[in-house]
Amino acid sequence: MCELNIKNKKVLVTGGGGFVGSHLVEALVKSGAKIKAFVHYNSRNDRGMLEELDKKVLREVEVMASDLRDVDAVRKAVKGQEVIFHLGALIGVPYSYVNPRDVVDTNVSGTLNVLTAARAFKVEKIIHTSTSEVYGTAHYVPMDENHPLNPQSPYAASKSAADLLALSFHRSYDLPVGVIRPFNIYGPRQSARAIIPSIITQALLKRRVNLGSISPTRDLTYVTDSASGFVAFAECEKTAGEVVNLGSNREVSISQLIEMVSNSLNKKIKVIKEKRRVRPPKSEVERLFSDSRKAKALFGWNPKIDIAEGVGKTITWMEKNIDRYKEEIYNI
Repeated sequence: MCELNIKNKKVLVTGGGGFVGSHLVEALVKSGAKIKAFVHYNSRNDRGMLEELDKKVLREVEVMASDLRDVDAVRKAVKGQEVIFHLGALIGVPYSYVNPRDVVDTNVSGTLNVLTAARAFKVEKIIHTSTSEVYGTAHYVPMDENHPLNPQSPYAASKSAADLLALSFHRSYDLPVGVIRPFNIYGPRQSARAIIPSIITQALLKRRVNLGSISPTRDLTYVTDSASGFVAFAECEKTAGEVVNLGSNREVSISQLIEMVSNSLNKKIKVIKEKRRVRPPKSEVERLFSDSRKAKALFGWNPKIDIAEGVGKTITWMEKNIDRYKEEIYNI
């Protein structure tokens, strides 16, 4: 039985200024939690996607700007917290080809800092965020939590290491940490680094889209469904020491996504294959397709928004916010 109630808990969200983090912060505030959001420092006092939250919601959030690689800053953020959602990471696969050390330092050492601080201050529950990229191309489908890990990029390798580190802290120190493994999340506020906003932004502004390979398939989950899954995972005591997939239980190819966007916009879209957007052949994850039955069994989670509805919602938001995107730039 899931018995931990997030209401009135002191909750730290690392990566709170990110796409998923901002939606999670919003959901947690509405659940009655007392939120501290850890965001990456910049001199502009830019709090990332938290700036998109309703002002009434944002007033309920304490924002701390620093860097996960700073041990002292992480300890300061963790002290006094009862629950930690660890989402903070450098997440771009193409970026990890260019700057692998930066990705490893943030994703592995940053995670170690969070875990050691959580242990020192006896945090009640830590939710460590993984990624379906750690599985690599599917060996079988649907992919359950026993699927072999086969990271095919420096980013995926860094996340695999962080996941195993988190689980080792549970086994070695009985730290109440569990690993939540989302498949591809999409929706409003996402950067054009990701495939759906990349297609939409280009399609809105012109009749062609520059992409890499369009044959790979992904299991895509709308961001509010994912946020509800994070909260349910946290409130379930049985998830400590566990790895749990969060996915839609459906695979969609990039070419099918293009067709969905084309139909939604009632616009014919020409696809141009751009060499720099293509992953190295041995690094391309060709197929991701989640088996999320464990999430349903443990804490009753099922996604509610299907891909067609979710893409439509994302297009509506992006049409209103298109000036925030630079469609002529390839975001890595």
